[in-house]
Amino acid sequence: MSLFWTVIRQLAEIEAMTASKKVITREEWEKKLNDVKIRKEDMNKLVMNFFVTEGFVEAAEKFRKESGTEHIDLATITERMAVKKAVQSGNVEDAIEKVNDLNPEILDTNPQLFFHLQQQRLIELIRNGKIDEALEFAQEELAPRGEENQSFLEDLERTVALLAFEDVSNCPAGELLDISQRLKAASEVNAAILTSQSHEKDPKLPSLLKMLIWAQNRLDEKASYPHIKDLSSAKLEDPAI
Repeated sequence: MSLFWTVIRQLAEIEAMTASKKVITREEWEKKLNDVKIRKEDMNKLVMNFFVTEGFVEAAEKFRKESGTEHIDLATITERMAVKKAVQSGNVEDAIEKVNDLNPEILDTNPQLFFHLQQQRLIELIRNGKIDEALEFAQEELAPRGEENQSFLEDLERTVALLAFEDVSNCPAGELLDISQRLKAASEVNAAILTSQSHEKDPKLPSLLKMLIWAQNRLDEKASYPHIKDLSSAKLEDPAI
């Protein structure tokens, strides 16, 4: 985090100066890093936000004890991860039941999410070769919703198109049977549960890293300085002069 703010500050300073490219030594850069003060409490909250949002229950509990951060409800994380796992494994009906057990209003107030979960149920029926059941489910559960919403109808038509192909690899909508489709549905329901629990639906840490990369790319145009190429190690590399 301190590196991010250092890059931003340096970028502002350099853009206010001449257009010539400036060279910043490691010593100068590390001094700038040390001058940026970030509260440990804020860093702990950033880490905890990541653990909670991504559902790392054991890591969150261990970090809570070690860092002394505020109490978290581990049960809600566990329940949310059970929903996500159910969708990822194709057991959508069970996932819907679990969501309703958590908070019935989540699906009652989010027709798009409910439709996407029902669409995923239809996809799983088709995947398992339950053609008659799939047709009946599409007609009784999804068609009425499609009549009320044009985007729902288009999604339904794409999904039903899978039934017209013996070899789904030739179907334009064949990607619906990819695991990525399950992950997409799981991510959507995970975000909805987080929102219902007054949590942010996306972790802050990845966004900060993206901002760091953006800031470094901007600063590269103006200066040569020690910067991070490998985010996993956060090791500073000397500038190429």
